Amino acid sequence: MSQEHVVASAILTNESGMHARPSVKLTQLAKSFPAAIEVATDEAGPWVDAKSPVKLMRFRAPQGTRLWMRASGEGAQQALDEMMSLVSRNFDEAGPAPDGGGHG
Repeated sequence: MSQEHVVASAILTNESGMHARPSVKLTQLAKSFPAAIEVATDEAGPWVDAKSPVKLMRFRAPQGTRLWMRASGEGAQQALDEMMSLVSRNFDEAGPAPDGGGHG
């Protein structure tokens, strides 16, 4: 029996893209949920564990990259909603968030 995943995506709108601070913020948020959460820069993968800041930093995804997330297990939908919200808020970094984030 395979586990159901919930999937969403958002465009990285923060000026620096996926760098150290956003990676750490995503990781900290992911670790607050029991769900398994993975991130990719392509819907087909490769998928990496969102609870590993080192793996997230390896993306080096620039501004404008579509970031995909999927979650499974307990609290998967809430985890994904909050992770997507963090991305759409530019990881709570300074500067207004341009329109372009959201669920996909």
